[in-house]
Amino acid sequence: YDVQTIMFWLFQMVFATKTVTIIAGAVAERMKFVPYIIYSCLMCGLIYPIYGHWVWGGGWLSTLPFGAGVKDFAGCACVHTVGGIMAFVGAWVLGPRKGKYNPDGTPNAIPGHNLVYVVIGTFILAFGWFGFNAGSTLAATDLRMSVVASNTFIAAAAGASIMLFLTWAMTGYVDLLFICNGALAGLVAITAPCAYVEPWAAAVIGLLSGLIMRGAVWFVEVKLKVDDPLGAVAVHAANGIWGMLAIGIFADGTYGGVSGLITGSGWQLLAQAIGTGVAIGWAFAWGAAIFFILKYTIGIRVSDLVESDGVDTHIHGSPCYPVEQDFIAPMVGEAMIDLGQEREQLSLLEEAMSKDAGREKIYSDKLGRWVYARLKTEKKR
Repeated sequence: YDVQTIMFWLFQMVFATKTVTIIAGAVAERMKFVPYIIYSCLMCGLIYPIYGHWVWGGGWLSTLPFGAGVKDFAGCACVHTVGGIMAFVGAWVLGPRKGKYNPDGTPNAIPGHNLVYVVIGTFILAFGWFGFNAGSTLAATDLRMSVVASNTFIAAAAGASIMLFLTWAMTGYVDLLFICNGALAGLVAITAPCAYVEPWAAAVIGLLSGLIMRGAVWFVEVKLKVDDPLGAVAVHAANGIWGMLAIGIFADGTYGGVSGLITGSGWQLLAQAIGTGVAIGWAFAWGAAIFFILKYTIGIRVSDLVESDGVDTHIHGSPCYPVEQDFIAPMVGEAMIDLGQEREQLSLLEEAMSKDAGREKIYSDKLGRWVYARLKTEKKR
């Protein structure tokens, strides 16, 4: 057996599963388990491999007669645009979570469970991205890996920084969630151009990715009324598109013969636009077919009861937070019992005080304690 083939299969398998997880973020808390398995299999076995072949396997997009053909170094289109557009269609067909929108159409914020976990997850993703991008050189001896890794770091830092200052300026608060999404937006946007651009261009790409992400969140949530719990469409789809086009703008011609507008050539931008458009159409068509067929056959949305109680309990038979049911709930019950007893004692005390309102507190030497004596009333004249 060919060791190189097995290695490449493992590497690409991780890319395929990443595409699936993008969709999961947009349909969270309300999709049935069986439809989730079905679309995951179709994505990993059909949708991702075919488009990936068109770009990475010598397919027709890679041989377009414009520039150097469509270039996507580590997956802006193959992973993030395809996954992000599928996520948009899935969230659109599913509909919003209960309580997401008011009767007048204005959205309500539904915060995540634990912001600390969000930050930890962001750092884990950022660390893994260096394997995602730098590993796409497919050779540890390729010195271009240093450029790829540096550009990856710069874009992530730029995306996080622009969101730090933007949220601070707009709200007076440093919004940690948007900072995390800004970093991820920068990572997504630099995925395709990381090997083809200079560090200053990576910084520009990262800065603009944060702004694009913030604008896309508003557009999807407020204008399109599509409920995307994790911002998958804004982070992955919007910045996957931006990253693909950024190659046609900032590629400096020093690697792979890829030259963008800054070198005076616009043909690469045309190739990138075609490749991006095909990715959008491919993902949207498959997403609409899969999710609408599932919706009108086996159904894709859980019941209101399951959504309210949580799919973790009803579908998987095990709550994500058992401490809430096994520890907090009994404590609350005991607290309510104690509160009831305290209220009863308080009621008795108030009753006793009302009876003693007409008495005077005096010290009895005979009894050796304070007692209440009846006040002398004035004699009637």
